[in-house]
Amino acid sequence: MKNLARLIGFGLLASTALSAPVRADTTPEAVIEHYADVAEAKYADSLATAQALDAAIEAFLAEPTEDTLAAAKTAWLAARVPYQQSEVYRFGNAIVDDWEGRVNAWPLDEGLIDYVDASYGTESDENSLFTANVIANSQIEINGKTIDASKITPELIADTLQEAGGIEANVASGYHAIEFLLWGQDLNGNGPGAGARPATDYSLENCTNGNCDRRREYLAAASELLVADLEEMAANWKDGGAARTALEEAGVAGGLSTILTGMGSLSYGELAGERMKLGLLLGDPEEEHDCFSDNTHNSHRYDAVGIRSAYTGSYTRPDGTEMTGPSLAELVAQKDPAIAKELAADLDATIAAMDAMVERAETVEAYDQMIATDNAEGNATVQAAIDGLIKQTRSIERVIAALDLGTIELEGSDSLDSPDAVFK
Repeated sequence: MKNLARLIGFGLLASTALSAPVRADTTPEAVIEHYADVAEAKYADSLATAQALDAAIEAFLAEPTEDTLAAAKTAWLAARVPYQQSEVYRFGNAIVDDWEGRVNAWPLDEGLIDYVDASYGTESDENSLFTANVIANSQIEINGKTIDASKITPELIADTLQEAGGIEANVASGYHAIEFLLWGQDLNGNGPGAGARPATDYSLENCTNGNCDRRREYLAAASELLVADLEEMAANWKDGGAARTALEEAGVAGGLSTILTGMGSLSYGELAGERMKLGLLLGDPEEEHDCFSDNTHNSHRYDAVGIRSAYTGSYTRPDGTEMTGPSLAELVAQKDPAIAKELAADLDATIAAMDAMVERAETVEAYDQMIATDNAEGNATVQAAIDGLIKQTRSIERVIAALDLGTIELEGSDSLDSPDAVFK
């Protein structure tokens, strides 16, 4: 959706690390507590927007028209904004990592879920469920066992289909399964256009592509499951919740290491490497994060906003409320003002590069076109954002040293560290 960031109007608070006064009384304990408070807010906002998405899907299923489908898509796009800003809590917080695959795993072999175009193929040496098409089949076989899929429920999706057969590409739940069910496949390769699933795929009176009753079941169940999964994580960050308790028990060094592990690992190995550089190296539209909706540029940007938020302690909520508090930026400024200023500038520069990528996506071409192998300008736009992420990671490493936190292992990526290995 054009100008999505400006239309939604949150998550856009500029860095305050340089402009706000540094509180001399900022303590590590206060920084860690505020980090947890912002996590609680981000997951609460992710839950609220997922509930709004669920309501939009319910309205769509009650009256499946192109207008109600468009409204459900808009709700999905809005739901991505706070969730992507929460991804900085991954890597450092084990409870988040253990849970994350249920809501944001990608890429997925969508033939597990529903019909696919002939160009998708019919079989995979790596996935026996490549075209299992649960929506069309009331029974499927997993590892030699016949599974009753006559009723599609949240339990069937979560307990049986998600990563069925131990295969990560069998993504049956979460944002991207719902994205596929709303948009359908993007069959345009590196050309213009996103998925174009018709609303009639969910019509009981004018059904297209068959099995509309079961497709309705799957979409409703997947949406219900997403809400339940986010309820779980939102509760984990409340007072007494498992995530907040684990952070408190980690102590000062452990808590600060948690914050910086999340920032550095998302910045380098996950976002710069696996989500961006890999797709750029391969020129492969299947490697874009929100590949059915062509929303990848926004998801990448909000990941970067989330990284900066963990440093500045600032977060703008959907209602426009700005959260601020004792920040890692202030703590670092007490230790080494030069390094504090350096990281703040790097984080802002990365956001500026992401903004340029978003602007190009809204006015020139989608992200999957930008990463095409013959698109020098598009490639350069994406690479500039990657370069920003890499540079800020080096500054994050200097912050780790300045705070005397010892050795923290950040996530790496073959795409960045051994690019030749990607082609082997």
